[in-house]
Amino acid sequence: MKATQQLHELGQSLWLDNLSRSLIRDGTLARLIAEDGVSGVTSNPSIFHSALASSPDYADDMARLKTSEPDAERRYEALVISDIQAACDLLRPTFDASGGNDGYVSLEVAPRWAYDALRTV
Repeated sequence: MKATQQLHELGQSLWLDNLSRSLIRDGTLARLIAEDGVSGVTSNPSIFHSALASSPDYADDMARLKTSEPDAERRYEALVISDIQAACDLLRPTFDASGGNDGYVSLEVAPRWAYDALRTV
C-alpha cells in the first residue's frame, strides 16, 4: 500500500488541489484516485484560469462560447461545470464507499451569491 493510501487509515483524506480537462481526458485523475488514494478535488477560478490558459482541450468550447454567450461568468461556468461533473463521476465510487465522507469536488460559489444561502445551496 502506498503512503498516500495509508493516510486513509489515519483518518486523513487526500485531495488534489488541481483540476483540468486534460487530467480527466488523459486518465491522470482516474489513476490518482485508483493508485494514490485521492479522495477529493479542489477547484477554483485560479486553478481553472491556469487550465484554460495552458490546455488546448478548451479551445473549441471557448471559441464557440465567445460567439454564443455574451456573459463572461456564464462562459466560465459552461466551460468548468462539465469538468466538475466528470470529476464527480470518477469520484462516485469513493463517495459511495465512504458513506459520503469523501468523494467530493469543490466549485467556488459566485461572489454575488456569497450571502445568499438559497442560491449557494
